[in-house]
Amino acid sequence: MTQAKPLSAWGATIDEVLERAHVVALPMRVPFRGVTTREALLFRGPVGWGEFAPFSDYSPEESAYWLSSGLEMAYQGPPKAMRDCVEVNGTIPAVIPEQVPEVMAHFDGCRTFKVKVAEKGHSLSDDVARVNAVREAMPSAIIRVDANRGWSVEQAFCAAKQLSPLDYMEQPCATVAELIELRQRLIRAGLFVRVAADEAIRRAEDPYEVARAQAADVAVVKAAPLGGPRKLLQIAEFMRARGLDITVASALDTGVGMNAGLAAVAALPKHTDDEDFDVPPAAAGLATQRLFVEDITAPRQIVDGQLAVEMLSPDPDRLSEFSVKDSRRDAWLQRLREAWEFLER
Repeated sequence: MTQAKPLSAWGATIDEVLERAHVVALPMRVPFRGVTTREALLFRGPVGWGEFAPFSDYSPEESAYWLSSGLEMAYQGPPKAMRDCVEVNGTIPAVIPEQVPEVMAHFDGCRTFKVKVAEKGHSLSDDVARVNAVREAMPSAIIRVDANRGWSVEQAFCAAKQLSPLDYMEQPCATVAELIELRQRLIRAGLFVRVAADEAIRRAEDPYEVARAQAADVAVVKAAPLGGPRKLLQIAEFMRARGLDITVASALDTGVGMNAGLAAVAALPKHTDDEDFDVPPAAAGLATQRLFVEDITAPRQIVDGQLAVEMLSPDPDRLSEFSVKDSRRDAWLQRLREAWEFLER
């Protein structure tokens, strides 16, 4: 991926960030891609709070983008907002169908739902049952599915036939070449199921390759893994210019990390259709706070399927309650040091 923003842009020192660091562990309501507790490192800067929470499989080089995003929010602040609230989608983890209505109830007024599929140990019939449970609970729901690179082209094509109609399939296959092949097969078969790219953007050496190769219809972009809201906006502009729609989403952020995603979608430039009508941003995947039992900020209230664009700070009592000590804290401080080294280069 293109280089993360250098430390000179922030005026931050590692000593002050480490001194202000809080490491927290938040329990999940249900396992989410194998995660039962979400850990994150938070720090306060001159203008706000930043979050550093790369997943365990991220290298120090990849983690540097997450650190850059946290520094941007803590030391520079959010970009100028174009709107004060944004539509969000609900997220349905890989739960059994009987649990789906309970999960959906946490997303008041949401019309769009993203359903996790292709989970290890689950079959396509399990995925079909989960999606059907969403449709039974809300027949008018707009449904997206997210496979997190879990299918081959053939498996994704078969899934599209059984799961459609869908808004889109997010990262159904691992590689750009596979996304191209799948997209072409869907078009030839007359299946109107759009292909969305996520990991093929945020974990790629070249995040723009998806657009250049016409491998997707939708770009799912996440502030922290891409280096911050301003970098996200730069990538989104490139994608839009090449015909891709944009969905801004969360990387399972805490209430503090969510500030960056909300800031990004709030700052997306206005977009018009072929008839010159304003098109609001697609429902953002930013309501994932509902997946936590508790968070370190006050709950963000979903009103009529929308979230207010508010930059929240941690509640001191919650920050203390969910803080981790000793070896887990030390491990996160070391990860931050290693990511910092890449930003210093």
